[in-house]
Amino acid sequence: MNWLILAVAIVSEVVATSALKASEGFTRLWPSVAVVIGYLSALYFLSLTLRVIPVGIAYAIWSGAGVILITLIARVLYGQKLDTPALVGMTLIVLGVVVLNLFSKSVPH
Repeated sequence: MNWLILAVAIVSEVVATSALKASEGFTRLWPSVAVVIGYLSALYFLSLTLRVIPVGIAYAIWSGAGVILITLIARVLYGQKLDTPALVGMTLIVLGVVVLNLFSKSVPH
């Protein structure tokens, strides 16, 4: 259940960050509202997971998944393309999260 709550936190943060771009510096009302609600939700759900999942592990997963999801959304919604070094770097982030989850004794299984 804690992993599901962490996933909700990640999705909330990704929605908020996507809305942040759409808010145009908080000059558009509804995207700005989505930013505030999204970040508040993300922090709340992240705080729930930290009761069980170590903060370093939770944050590594949060940031790795967030980077990938935001990049995909930026590509689809805003047409932002990445070069090869950016793709390699993101691949390394994902591999780091996989190694943490599969091999670290710090991660509750």
